[in-house]
Amino acid sequence: MPIPLFNSIASWLLKKRYHQIELFIKYPGEVQEEVLFQLLEIAEDTQIGRRYEFETISSYRSFADRIPITSYEEIEPLIERTRKGEQNIFWPTSIKWFAKSSGTTNAKSKFIPVSAEALEDCHYKSGKDLLCLYLNNNENSQLFTGKSLRLGGSKELYEDNGTFFGDLSAILIDNMPFWAELSSTPSNKVSLMSQWESKMNAIIKESIQENVTSLAGVPSWMLVLLSNVLEETGQKNILDVWENLEVYFHGGVSFNPYREQYQNLLPKSNFNYYEVYNASEGFFAIQDRNNAEDLLLMLDYGIFYEFIPMNFYGQEDQKVVPLWEVELNQNYAIIITTNAGLWRYKIGDTVRFTSIVPYRIKVTGRTKHHINAFGEELIIENAEEALKNSCQKTGAEIMDYTAAPIFMSSNSKGAHEWIIEFRKAPEDLDYFTEVLDNALKSLNSDYEAKRYNNMTLKMPKVHKARKNLFYDWLKVKDKLGGQHKIPRLSNERLYLDELLNLNK
Repeated sequence: MPIPLFNSIASWLLKKRYHQIELFIKYPGEVQEEVLFQLLEIAEDTQIGRRYEFETISSYRSFADRIPITSYEEIEPLIERTRKGEQNIFWPTSIKWFAKSSGTTNAKSKFIPVSAEALEDCHYKSGKDLLCLYLNNNENSQLFTGKSLRLGGSKELYEDNGTFFGDLSAILIDNMPFWAELSSTPSNKVSLMSQWESKMNAIIKESIQENVTSLAGVPSWMLVLLSNVLEETGQKNILDVWENLEVYFHGGVSFNPYREQYQNLLPKSNFNYYEVYNASEGFFAIQDRNNAEDLLLMLDYGIFYEFIPMNFYGQEDQKVVPLWEVELNQNYAIIITTNAGLWRYKIGDTVRFTSIVPYRIKVTGRTKHHINAFGEELIIENAEEALKNSCQKTGAEIMDYTAAPIFMSSNSKGAHEWIIEFRKAPEDLDYFTEVLDNALKSLNSDYEAKRYNNMTLKMPKVHKARKNLFYDWLKVKDKLGGQHKIPRLSNERLYLDELLNLNK
């Protein structure tokens, strides 16, 4: 089939899905309730379903009253039994795949169940919807005249007791239909390579000769790849390598600290950036408009959503609300019930609703990744915006960063301590620190109050990291590549102290 014709047919097929998206936009509460009761009906004969008598649950309120909010640690014994081959515990169809996810908060790995339904009706469906929304907004796109350069996890799949575990991206690639590989680069063989540095070289070797029209991956790691591509090819920008490149699909970490660097690498005024919000537990939201900074919450992926206002989070009588009761500009922890058998599960992320007609969100951080040692409630969204502001005013460019408290002592007040790896360092680090402090004050009234006259918090302390500090830190922890992320904010000093020791 000629490439232009294939591009036209593929675009037409994907756009047909847009009418279903319009349906859940118009009837969000009804669609979410339908998802909930379908999940309950499907799972009523599982061990969990019988324990909580799913068949007698007839309303959201009875569902919320009967089934407790849970964390990974609380359901780990059930997951371990499933990994050893026992089935029908929390989901009726066979669970063969587990997405291994340790993030940066825990040395101990999590094994998130991935059902066949979650693969097909959530993860793969979301990939098609991402293309659908992009094509709906960009009628003249030539996306399918070339290939998508994907940068996923760096681990292979491992078999254990007849089940398989590995990075979610490895599970997706291993189960992907053959036609999906034809439109992607690098090959599945290279994508699943476990050694990050060798994999990087192999990706470049395979991809620089291709007609790449889109990029997909985590911003921090994609930046490393693109810098290596320029080094290998001797070109000045990425469009000199792939002249038909038109969009970068990104997620995993905030794009704000990297935006200016990408604009330098991709100097094209109409180049598109599309953000997604996904995790091992599911795919949740997609940017549905060009140049938007918020994401459309996807309501028909077999995931039922609930939310805990962060001012109630962790309290014995914490308030939990369904989607139709959320309010604008409130910070919420997300609770999910899914078609892989996670029931009222805390995923550890926080979001803020920017719109409720339709439901659009911004990811604001992690329930564990914030600094509140002095009542300042500094969240990742504040930090990212303040750093963006500081870079704009000082001409700096940031690669990575993390921050933690300096705790009070008998003769010293508290402060925040930052270590930042710059791609382009500010000329005056003290001025950068002052701009950062003022930006945080303007964004966070609690931080401003604690900084007033240095009453509780002193001026932040900022360290300039040596080149490749964060890369070396991740390498020591065997966390290079793909889905691994730097812990941006922490209420304790473990990560910061490890990095400071490596920075000597």
